[in-house]
Amino acid sequence: MTMRNLKICFILVAVTLSSQLYAQVKKAKTRPVWTVQQAKDWQSKWGWLRGSNFIPSTAINQLEMWQKDTFDPSTIDRELGFAQGIGLNSMRVFLHHAAWMQDKQGFKDRVSTYLAIAGKHHISTVFVLFDDCWNATYQIGKQPEPKPGIHNSGWVRDPGDLYYTEPKLVDTLEAYVKDVLTSFKNDQRIALWDLYNEPGNSKNGNKSMPLLKKVFEWGRAVNPSQPLSAGVWDFKLKELTDYQIKNSDVITYHNYGDVKTHQEAIDTLRSVSQRPLVCTEYMARSRNSLFSTIMPLLKKENIAAYNWGLVAGKTNTKYAWDLPVPDGTEPALWFHEIFRQDGMPYKKEETDVIKSLTGITQ
Repeated sequence: MTMRNLKICFILVAVTLSSQLYAQVKKAKTRPVWTVQQAKDWQSKWGWLRGSNFIPSTAINQLEMWQKDTFDPSTIDRELGFAQGIGLNSMRVFLHHAAWMQDKQGFKDRVSTYLAIAGKHHISTVFVLFDDCWNATYQIGKQPEPKPGIHNSGWVRDPGDLYYTEPKLVDTLEAYVKDVLTSFKNDQRIALWDLYNEPGNSKNGNKSMPLLKKVFEWGRAVNPSQPLSAGVWDFKLKELTDYQIKNSDVITYHNYGDVKTHQEAIDTLRSVSQRPLVCTEYMARSRNSLFSTIMPLLKKENIAAYNWGLVAGKTNTKYAWDLPVPDGTEPALWFHEIFRQDGMPYKKEETDVIKSLTGITQ
């Protein structure tokens, strides 16, 4: 072998070894799903988490909550104070990649401001990254006004239909997920990352599987100190449900049924996983998912409990999904929400129940 050939051989070996080393390092940085013991340790650290899905009453959707011109820290502060007053200690909050794209650093600064306000009220946060629910399209800037009496008339999916029409969007979504998770990966005020709300909803079904897999891969690559999950919401979507359960550090789920239905869901999930359970959506009065019945069940079962809705506002979620009131008058029975905008409870007997469960003196 000539000296030139020998050098070429050494170079090829070096390149091969470097590639193998890079692959090993990359693999080493992508953590596996937590062990059951890690998940149980997380639950022991946080205790019984209880709270609401939160958006300030002045925002119709995630973009209005997070854009600079409509970010409303004074309302957030006041309304989280209502939550603290009845013993709630955690909130589930939706983000949106379009608000991040518009103003990356400003977006993260506003997330930090939100966390500081929540922390002042001794409230932790579960952040949601993607969502398959409600309106398929969206735009940055001024958001629409609520449609009278229509539940979540302005709520938007993320990424919605754009994911299927703009192939390069996936690169933006990866950058978004990794930037947000990296920026807050060790923030002790964040209890959990809920990577994808109701994947497969809006008749997407298994069309949502590729993005669901990607967001878990991106999350594992960042390796945050907080757990990663995506909530089970429809057992009929078997492939999605199986993937969510298999890849979540702790098991999150939704249930808007009565006590019997909810207990059956708990039993089903515990039959396939020993990980802690987190109910990230419940409470729909007309469906007998009530604070007086479901919240005691969740406390007894040591399951974190997040009802939908804190303060009635522009999302119109006091109106039922399937029972619009087009003239916008007060519904006969509120579907979601705990408080009116002035801080008065919709039903004092409900807040009395919540206080008794959270240990707040009447």
